[in-house]
Amino acid sequence: MIKVSKGLERYQEENPFAMSIGDLMAALLLIFVLLLSSTLLRIQEEAEKGRDIQKALYRDLVDKFSDRQKDWNMVIDTTLTISFKEPDVLFQPGRADLQPRFMKILNEFFPQYIEVLRRAEHVANIDEIRIEGHTSSDWTFGNVDTATAFLKNMELSQGRTRTVLTFSLSTLQETADLEKKWVRSKLAAIGFSSSRLIAPNNIEDKIASRRVEFKVRTDSDKRIKELIGR
Repeated sequence: MIKVSKGLERYQEENPFAMSIGDLMAALLLIFVLLLSSTLLRIQEEAEKGRDIQKALYRDLVDKFSDRQKDWNMVIDTTLTISFKEPDVLFQPGRADLQPRFMKILNEFFPQYIEVLRRAEHVANIDEIRIEGHTSSDWTFGNVDTATAFLKNMELSQGRTRTVLTFSLSTLQETADLEKKWVRSKLAAIGFSSSRLIAPNNIEDKIASRRVEFKVRTDSDKRIKELIGR
């Protein structure tokens, strides 16, 4: 061991540019820290950019629908979620076909909604337009256990979102084919059954839980995931 150590010292003396293992590890660690710092900075920048995009889109949605929110019983959240919360207007109990009043609302709402999303300052940042269906934990037709009620409500919520999606697309009949193609490429319909209840103070609000939501996802989250290699 002593001979090896002396040999290494002699080699380093004769080769002034040679690095010890410790120096090499320190250099690699420094490179890693610099790369990590750069990545964290870019993640922070993307997060700030994403918040700015979300705020701008939220403002435009509120401006577009501010005079209709009360009439439609519609709520626009800062998370870019638009909720329609009047169950009797949306569907009949246990049915997936749209009520006439909800059809009338969608016929006016959806084309204007897409018009906002496709504005020049927003369109490149839209990753997904999601239609979500939510139910309460109850199943009105027959006395069933909790697990069965969840499955029946899952089937119901999925059927409802498909119906809303189909009808919403039909409201774009006068729209250019290129725009309709863009909408179809972004649109998704998901039924959540009773998995996302409205339950203030852990007490389920069965009426508020029965809702349809339109939710926009921007591409900022996707870019952040790409940065961290997920």
